[in-house]
Amino acid sequence: FTSTRELRFQMGVYYIFIVSKSGGLIFNYDHNVPATEHEKTYSYPLEIQLKFENKRVIVAFGERDGVCIGHALLAVNGQPLNYKELPDGRDVFDVLADKTNFPLNLKFGRPKITTNEKIVLASMFYPLYALAVQLSPDQGSSGIKELETDTFKLHCNQTLTGVKFIVIADRNQQGIDQLLDKVYELYADYALKNPFYSLEMPIRADLFEEHLQVAIDQIEKTGFI
Repeated sequence: FTSTRELRFQMGVYYIFIVSKSGGLIFNYDHNVPATEHEKTYSYPLEIQLKFENKRVIVAFGERDGVCIGHALLAVNGQPLNYKELPDGRDVFDVLADKTNFPLNLKFGRPKITTNEKIVLASMFYPLYALAVQLSPDQGSSGIKELETDTFKLHCNQTLTGVKFIVIADRNQQGIDQLLDKVYELYADYALKNPFYSLEMPIRADLFEEHLQVAIDQIEKTGFI
């Protein structure tokens, strides 16, 4: 017996990043990130190859039933994984290797991006942006302003001082240019005007995040600020 269940939420704005002029991540904000989960009862032997990487059990080979390479194993028979262990302390690889444990209900999903991974992504975007400027046939190129995929669109706005504001949102979300302007306005008000804030340092200001949340909510509801 097999059954498949897919859960996917489409929201407007997913992430907001602020990258310093030197390429460091100084602010990140997770909004309503879409969740994609696939749950199915599998028989033995498991045709999906798993490996333990970056403190997660992830799919290394054998895409099927909506489960893709890079997806993480989230739960076994409804029991969430802690790294590669079940709540009773058993190693999940030992469980999957034992034929007597099958059939097993496995839930796979896209893993959440950790803070360290966000820092790495910010450092990777910095040279990519510079490369786009150099490849431009015209002088004074603005660099990367938008990157579009089949599931999301990345919007970037760089200030004259080299600080980059990045918004990752649904491809059809309206008003992102206004949101980028608003983020810059909030950055100026609650970071640059703060006498205790030092440039290139992470932004930690509750009022900044509160006003940012209000702006995002308004964009998602109305498409403008």
